[in-house]
Amino acid sequence: MKKILVLIVLLAGPVLMAQQRTISGRVTDGRAALENVAVSVEGSDTNGFTDEKGRYAIEAAPGDILRFSYQGMKTQRIMVEDVTRILNPSMTFDVAELEEVVVVGSNRKTQKELSYEYPANQRLIRTAYGILNADTAPGKIQFMGEDEINAVTLCILDLLRNQFPGVRVQGDCIGAGGLRADVQGQVTNILSNTESDAGSFQGFDNPEGGRVFIRGASSIYNQRSAIFDVDGQIFYTAPVWLDVKQIKRMAILNNFATTTMYGNVGAGGVIVVNTMAGSPKRQQLADLARLRNNYLSEKVLTPQQVAANQPTYLRELYASGSDAEAREVYQSYASRYASSPHFFLDAYRYFYENRNDAAFADAILEENQRRFQGNAVLLKALAYTYQSQGRYAKANEAYREVLTLRPKYGQSYLDLAGSYRDLNEFDKAAGIYQRYTYLVEEGFLPQDSTDFQPILEREYNNLLYLNRASLVSAENRADLFVEDEVDFKGTRLVFEWNDGEAEFDIQFVNPERQYFNWEHSQARYGDEILREKELGYNTREFLIDESLPGTWQVNATYMGNKSLTPTYLKVTIYDNYGTRAQRKQVKVFKLKVKNVPQQLFTLTKAVSVAMN
Repeated sequence: MKKILVLIVLLAGPVLMAQQRTISGRVTDGRAALENVAVSVEGSDTNGFTDEKGRYAIEAAPGDILRFSYQGMKTQRIMVEDVTRILNPSMTFDVAELEEVVVVGSNRKTQKELSYEYPANQRLIRTAYGILNADTAPGKIQFMGEDEINAVTLCILDLLRNQFPGVRVQGDCIGAGGLRADVQGQVTNILSNTESDAGSFQGFDNPEGGRVFIRGASSIYNQRSAIFDVDGQIFYTAPVWLDVKQIKRMAILNNFATTTMYGNVGAGGVIVVNTMAGSPKRQQLADLARLRNNYLSEKVLTPQQVAANQPTYLRELYASGSDAEAREVYQSYASRYASSPHFFLDAYRYFYENRNDAAFADAILEENQRRFQGNAVLLKALAYTYQSQGRYAKANEAYREVLTLRPKYGQSYLDLAGSYRDLNEFDKAAGIYQRYTYLVEEGFLPQDSTDFQPILEREYNNLLYLNRASLVSAENRADLFVEDEVDFKGTRLVFEWNDGEAEFDIQFVNPERQYFNWEHSQARYGDEILREKELGYNTREFLIDESLPGTWQVNATYMGNKSLTPTYLKVTIYDNYGTRAQRKQVKVFKLKVKNVPQQLFTLTKAVSVAMN
């Protein structure tokens, strides 16, 4: 079985990569077409330009990265997926934007605010003089995260070598003492902030200790090597004794504006290292909606107002007075929308949820089953709908087909395991988690320790905690390790979207009308969206503890998905999460109306929202 599974995974990649197809679309600046936008496939000679109407067509395959570049605009890099046929990028000007400008007071985040955001914001780095935000720092900061660190690297010198533009490394791990070093001897190189002497550089440029240069050689007689800031402690020589697997983040500070706080000793630049031990997980969740002076004032569409903007066929269905009349409305539009699977999914939901006519609803999907087959995005929308209706067996069928189509997507395993759990088939759910873990450990699937992996581990741990009696015999139960999630007790929200191209903004408004936004857009977080595709996941979790009583409102602003199709957003709400009283509810929202905030749902309880 093990060999068969490995063979399936190995064969899936070449099959997908061989599926060359034409990707076409129209590039705009959000309003008007852009002519002469350069469109290319990274790593190949395939390229072209948009015409006077902003249109383009290019040959690419799943896994290829399309690059859209235009002078004065932010370059966009978009990964082609198995369902990608049309991409309509909207490019934005490459200028610095101000967020949430407040007339009175400052909108600059405090160190306290940054410390709350540190676990989730990969653009933050801890230095000896506080936390730096790469997005607001006066100079450019180059980053390396734990997911980019090669675990087999001997020491930090090899880790830095050939990884950053303009960084030059002298020495090697053995010659610098990395493998033969006496750790206690290395510690003597640590200087506290008060002991640094700007006029004394004893051992500063010791060639035997390994040196790193991150600035141009302005003087061939006095080249300054960089210093190292490791969890707030200053090293004049490379900390070759440091286990690279313990590095959480690393940043290169190579301009005067970001190194001036180090004084003359930072003249050669600073390499900042945050280790796992030096970056402990925050024990108390922070209410991100109350960190800043932001109160909701914009108008948000109610569910009733959103319904008023639904397609004509839906408005007529909801206006039907009888089952017979509703069926006549459906039949009158079926031929007109014969090529739209979203129409048939809408009709199914209406007849099942509003007419309680399961037989007719199922017949709609059975007659149009071919419109969903082979398309993971549509199958996920269908599975979401089945889950929200409690039809777990049908959802399981859809998720199994998605895994067949996308065996390299981590989300496929997470969804199928959750589906088996809905069916109370806990052993199969555990088996799916174990299969995914095995594939990651063997290198067949990429690993992510920042966003997706913590969610999957939390789900698996929760399964073991609540259902260990069904998974392990009584005599072996004591040997099963299950982590107690002491960092959080309360409500958990898990958002998942069916289309990797979806762009939207999720807004949490607390009972005092203060809000916190989480944005998922190509313009601002294009690198993160590309990373989601490379790792194969479309999910984010928010944890809620009980500290602020009242009614919370959850809103969304949809920006599109680079095509003319809607996106389906699934929200799983877990009450009393991590306890024996845990229960969940699934809600599904069809996002179609663009660029207008709309209310999704409300939560009335003692809650506060925090991002994990």
